[in-house]
Amino acid sequence: MARRKVIAGNWKMNMTPSQAKAFIEELYPCVKGKHGCDIVVCVPAINIPAVVKATAGTCIKVGAQNVHFAKSGAFTGEISADMLVDAGVKYVVIGHSERRQYFAETDETVNARTKAALDAGLKAIICVGELLSEREQGITEEVVAKQTKLALLDVTEEQMKNVIIAYEPVWAIGTGKTATAEQADEVCGFIRSVIAKKYGKAIANATAIQYGGSMNAKNAAELLAMPNIDGGLIGGASLKAPDFTVIVEAAQ
Repeated sequence: MARRKVIAGNWKMNMTPSQAKAFIEELYPCVKGKHGCDIVVCVPAINIPAVVKATAGTCIKVGAQNVHFAKSGAFTGEISADMLVDAGVKYVVIGHSERRQYFAETDETVNARTKAALDAGLKAIICVGELLSEREQGITEEVVAKQTKLALLDVTEEQMKNVIIAYEPVWAIGTGKTATAEQADEVCGFIRSVIAKKYGKAIANATAIQYGGSMNAKNAAELLAMPNIDGGLIGGASLKAPDFTVIVEAAQ
């Protein structure tokens, strides 16, 4: 069964609202008419209004980089799923390794954020991946299986239609190192088997699993040609319109 590829740019903490608007104006003519994959830009919260306005009527969808698990309350600095939906956001990145490393997110809070996002109708891009030490110890599968299972705790079969898993080996994020296409495909395939055991093969085969470890204009075609890699969560290359366009074209 053919799965639709999703190319999502994770801008991280980059670009002001005015810079974001200018970037979309540069990017859209490059990707206009390229409907062979879903195109998403996951932007800093301050940029969401400007980017939603700039992408209106285009093939580019807007994502956030974080969401809180409560609907409202005394959580200074946080943003709820309802706020994101009301602002025009369609996707949200959850559990990125930088959120886990710097902001103490755990498998349990990732699950809570995932359920809040799905309950609000957002598409959740859930990040999983092992540290270099974990890969060297040969426990990559144990780590990603645990992260995947806990992230999806109490997520229903129906909600899985809005779930994307992004496999991001932590040792390959922002380091310039990339898993080989075969390594990436192997782990993405393993994640699919974990989903199959929980939800059945049909749902597993319909779930998009991205690769997100330093995918760029040079290696995207090889990675995206692999049978279990259904797109990319793109870091640095998503901040350069020509490079991001090459990746989108590779996903066609």
